[in-house]
Amino acid sequence: MFTEQIGLKRAFGGIACLGLALLACGATAVRANEIAPSIALGGAHLKDADTLLGLTSEGMLLYQSDPVKLSGYQYCSQAIALAEGGELRLSVRAAGKALHLGRENQDPNLQAMAARDLAIAFSYAGQLDKAELFANEALRYQGESPEKVLGPAYKTLGDVAARRGEHQVAVRHYKTALANASPRYAPLIQASLTNAMIDAGELPRARQILDNLHLPDDVALVPLLQRIRARLLLAEQRPREAAALYRQVLASPQGSDSRYEQVWAWDGLARSEAALGNADAVADALRQALDGLDQVRARFRSEEFKMGLFSDVQQIFEHAVDFHSARGDEVEAFEISERSRARSLLDAVRERARLPGGLTDSVGISQLQASLSADERVVQFHALPKRLLVWVVGPDRLQQQNLNIQAADLAGLVEAFRDAVANGRKNVEPVAAQLGEALLGKLGLEPGQRLIIVPHGPLHYLPFQALRLRDRWLIEEHPLALVPSLGVALGLIQDDRKIIPRLTAFGNPQVGAEYELPGAEREVVALGRLFPERRLFVGSAATKTAFRTSASSSPLLHLAAHAQADRLDPLHSRILLANEEGRQSFLEVRELSDMQLSGLSLVTLSACESGLGRVERGDEVQGFPRAFLAAGASAMIASLWEVPDEPTERLMTTLYGELARGVDLQRAMQAGQLAVLRHEGTRNPYFWAPFSLIGDWRLTVGN
Repeated sequence: MFTEQIGLKRAFGGIACLGLALLACGATAVRANEIAPSIALGGAHLKDADTLLGLTSEGMLLYQSDPVKLSGYQYCSQAIALAEGGELRLSVRAAGKALHLGRENQDPNLQAMAARDLAIAFSYAGQLDKAELFANEALRYQGESPEKVLGPAYKTLGDVAARRGEHQVAVRHYKTALANASPRYAPLIQASLTNAMIDAGELPRARQILDNLHLPDDVALVPLLQRIRARLLLAEQRPREAAALYRQVLASPQGSDSRYEQVWAWDGLARSEAALGNADAVADALRQALDGLDQVRARFRSEEFKMGLFSDVQQIFEHAVDFHSARGDEVEAFEISERSRARSLLDAVRERARLPGGLTDSVGISQLQASLSADERVVQFHALPKRLLVWVVGPDRLQQQNLNIQAADLAGLVEAFRDAVANGRKNVEPVAAQLGEALLGKLGLEPGQRLIIVPHGPLHYLPFQALRLRDRWLIEEHPLALVPSLGVALGLIQDDRKIIPRLTAFGNPQVGAEYELPGAEREVVALGRLFPERRLFVGSAATKTAFRTSASSSPLLHLAAHAQADRLDPLHSRILLANEEGRQSFLEVRELSDMQLSGLSLVTLSACESGLGRVERGDEVQGFPRAFLAAGASAMIASLWEVPDEPTERLMTTLYGELARGVDLQRAMQAGQLAVLRHEGTRNPYFWAPFSLIGDWRLTVGN
């Protein structure tokens, strides 16, 4: 193993945050209170602990720590309520307590319902394999209330198949769900079944079900049913009738989500007008849809998941980008792509930054070009269902390329490449060359140009520095930086100032012998020597209390510790800090929103998987990078996989050494990666490519 030769990985497997908000008793009422004390778990990463056994064990510890003990069925009610509110990790923890009680009391009905709730939560999160696993687990039990288990479990299996594009399989599961559903639950399944039949081409049967469908009691579902009716009309090649139905929705808004439903009605109207061949009407409807989206902030809409629609506003942006790029309007397509990104993060940056004149919600080409230096090139991607668009922007040029890579294939390519690099495979160079040529080979990039990459979709998880062009690693010829959006980037670099050389660093927090990171401690001590002003917290001093009181006192914040990404709910991703009062302690993403970190400029998470998160609506990655940038930092360095200890120490000491000499952050980052790449024994990108620079690439440290 690479890590046996090099040293410890900055990963931890045994610590999971088991603090659960104290919830009100009752069927659906949920009230947050104080966080319970954390509890140690033995075992693997959180992503590997989301198994039936792992969640049952966690549920036992959580239940024991609950100051108010509820019944297993009350925990099931909480799990559903939390899932429908988007609190997916808390939902899973409530279901875990129900699993524990079901097993302890030998109650198969409770175990079935808890597994059902897990299936629903993981389905909402888009973790389809786990949703399928837990749905099948629920079906193993013969409980007392089969209609409460069979209908939802089979519907979840149908939802999983629908999201995988297996429409015939989805139809089969929905039919079984309908045969075992309660009267209250049946309309939801009928709606999902109709939707799947439309996708499967079974239009007469879809029409029969929809025409006989009883309106659900939940009025929030009525507009969604109208959307399905209009979809069916379009599939039946009746675009005039579909357009009329969409206009009816636009003319009679109702409910608290009326603006949101109008956005989808405009998008549907655009598709109807496209079927009628009215290009100008399509452009107008798409403009109305996009203008409406500016007034709608993303939130978790469980009604759509219940109905099996899985709507995502990114689809509307994809529609508009596809339409305008196909028309040859490269500038409009580019600016709509930019408009789709990092909406809530842009709002947070706007509040604390004096943005360039006239900047409102998105960046126009002229604004961007005026901000670029002669050697800077922005490379912006947009993954469409059938192709990948990429633009290269320089101070005086805009170039668009259409790459023949479908979105589903792109996700597979990125995952395979990332896994190959993260696992240290020796044959990674040919794959890196093929992927580098496919993504960047046609862009005319010249050696030495600074690249500011705006990823999209699965490309957020790609280590661009480990691609190859012209028989060299990309990092050898180009300083690199990633930005969530150009609007965010221009907000972060707008001051163009030098920060004072003051460092606050945390290293090797004391947790237990199995978590020791001697390289992290050496790293922090070495970094401290580079700066005349520093506050170093190592070992037992590297506590959460110290973080809260000192994190914002210096513009440079360095954390060399264990970290872990929570892919189910990135707001529960965490960094492990030193024990306090005999209890384990860690910093979670969700806690950063309550901290005042405006004094920060650069945050470095010298820890594993600190850059991972989940791509949310609006193409935002929820996780540590987004949280720190929103909280006040202008740049961040984070990792994509488990980090070997000694190469990380070399990378970081080189990087900060360059910063201390006045080198800008982008070139300092390049120097750190090259220092590891050119060291005998660590030339594989596994050692030097995990870290990415996100945000203000021009940041420099003054004297």
